Amino acid sequence: MPFAFNYAARSDVGMVRSENQDSGYAGSRLLAMADGMGGHAGGDIASSVVIGALADLDDEAHGSAEASKALLERIERANAELADMVRSDPSLHGMGTTLIAILRSRNKLVLAHIGDSRAFLVRDGEVTQITKDHSFVQSLVDEGRITADEAIGHPQRSLVTRVLTGAPDDEPDIAVREARVGDRYLIASDGLTDYVAADTVAEVLTAGESPGRTADRLVELALKAGAPDNVTIVIGDVLDATRAQETPTQPQIVGAAASRGGRGGTRPIPLTPAGKAAALAREAAGEQDDDDGVPLAEEGPAGPGRWVRRLALLLVVLVVVGGGAYAAYAWTQRQWFVGAHGGQVAVFQGVSQDIGPVSLSHVEQQTDVQVSDLPDFYRNKVQSTVSTDTRKAAETLVEQLRMEASRCAVARATGNECDGSGSTTPTPSTTTTPSTTAGPTSSPSTTAKP
Repeated sequence: MPFAFNYAARSDVGMVRSENQDSGYAGSRLLAMADGMGGHAGGDIASSVVIGALADLDDEAHGSAEASKALLERIERANAELADMVRSDPSLHGMGTTLIAILRSRNKLVLAHIGDSRAFLVRDGEVTQITKDHSFVQSLVDEGRITADEAIGHPQRSLVTRVLTGAPDDEPDIAVREARVGDRYLIASDGLTDYVAADTVAEVLTAGESPGRTADRLVELALKAGAPDNVTIVIGDVLDATRAQETPTQPQIVGAAASRGGRGGTRPIPLTPAGKAAALAREAAGEQDDDDGVPLAEEGPAGPGRWVRRLALLLVVLVVVGGGAYAAYAWTQRQWFVGAHGGQVAVFQGVSQDIGPVSLSHVEQQTDVQVSDLPDFYRNKVQSTVSTDTRKAAETLVEQLRMEASRCAVARATGNECDGSGSTTPTPSTTTTPSTTAGPTSSPSTTAKP
């Protein structure tokens, strides 16, 4: 039986980030999502390069064996391109990206996975996660040191052990699954899975709505939950191709890949108080513009009551904007991040963005860890800032950075080069996350996602 995808892709920059480093693709044969990392060092470039390298697979028909080979070759080619870009532009050192790609081949689906983005299968009303995170926290779960529930809010859940960075041993897990009519696949960045409860995601996925409406709803929930990170959703429903009706005819490209020349994209939903106030102001302005200040014949001359109503509306808008601005500022002061200050690692309270001359952060703790002592990868991370949920999480990250700086000092003292990829983990017992899917593995490394 020939199969087809009914698909949708959505992406939003999130509530804090100034740029979208995620890239998503949804087409008749290919679903893919990449979560870039590296901040200003080029996370958006990494994710869009990888998605761009895979996109033309959507136009090719392969047998399952050929599809696995073709998918892996394209990923390797994209990874090599990342390496070439870093060599030609050292400022990009430290960029990388997660990747999940699902390539349809007849009645089979080839799944490639590296990083901590997640893929889910909905079958017969049950939602199952079909990927396992390549992360430090997942390794703690596998070793029995923490429970799955404890992993959800762990301060180090952003540390990934395998991603595409251009290194020759960056290889994804590859698995082949059987496609069934009625199956639904979701690929999501951690902007969704870190901030929306699993049972809520499952409820939305099984509500019976179209891929597009479901994706919109998931993005909306992530933003309502205050997700500071980029949120990207890719959904594909498996259909009988002979009975498929009203399925998309053009691929949907979102996020960084779209802004760098792809097609499609999504508009941020105004969920913040300031955003709603701005929408209200635009609506009020639109109503007034339609009026043009000319009273209709049946209204008679403009009386004082009409101006009172206009002034009241203006006052409401100003109050909402003012209250929204205060609420937004108060929210920023409950955030934390680790960055560089005076050449040293520092813990900041607030968010790393400024509004004109107004700074939304301040140094809460200056440490003695020199940024120049860190491996290249971690130095880039600190310079582009690493967000955390709490001050304790920020302080824990500082201790890990202190260990990395000490390791580098020892390496340099013995005449060796410090590994710039951050190839050690915070504890000696950390291992690469065992994969439940067949595929090549690589040596463990730890990457902090901003």
